[in-house]
Amino acid sequence: MEGVADDLLIAAASLMTGIQRRIFLAEVCQKLYDGNTRQAERRFGWGRNTIAKGIEEQELDPDVLATRKSGNAGKKRSEEQNPQLAIDIRLIVEPHTHTDPELKSERRYTNLSAAEVRQSLLDRGYSEEDVPSERTMRDILNRMNYRLKRIQKGKPLKKTKDTDAIFENVKAVRAEAESDPETLEISIDTKSKVKLGEYDQGGKKREPIATATYPRRSIMTRRRSTNWFPSAC
Repeated sequence: MEGVADDLLIAAASLMTGIQRRIFLAEVCQKLYDGNTRQAERRFGWGRNTIAKGIEEQELDPDVLATRKSGNAGKKRSEEQNPQLAIDIRLIVEPHTHTDPELKSERRYTNLSAAEVRQSLLDRGYSEEDVPSERTMRDILNRMNYRLKRIQKGKPLKKTKDTDAIFENVKAVRAEAESDPETLEISIDTKSKVKLGEYDQGGKKREPIATATYPRRSIMTRRRSTNWFPSAC
């Protein structure tokens, strides 16, 4: 019967949390072992420090106990203790941030690390005691919805082996068109990647469009460069 009672007490304690659980452990310890926390720990596997804390909380004033139960106890976060700190962090980080390029989240990305933000606060006149540690600063930035992400510089387009030949051909055609008074020159400048065929519109297939000049092609992407197309007026 003793083993069954132990299982029931352990199961009951596992369903409780916080101060309610600690006071329950303290009551069991006092009734069975007259407050001997080591014997209760040995029998039930509960931490004796937790039981001792529960015994202390049993003697607290009811008003203090109610405050702890309401969840108002504990140390406030750094940005809550010092609102000006949060303002200064935003002033430092905002000029170095950018939003999600795909607009899929409200996160803001910055290329400043927590150590760099901390050093900037020190440069603004904060003392070492008033500035959070680097680890805490990292948590503050996360809570403020900032994520560290290095901003990649734009890379120039690679020059293909046919580039020179293409532009030489363009120059020749353009010179020929300029000498012909009945030829109209049209300039089209499109350097972005264009998705074609079954891969356009996010992979959603659409009905084919009949055209004699621009047939659909089942390729993923195609890059178009500057070309001149002379045509008769």
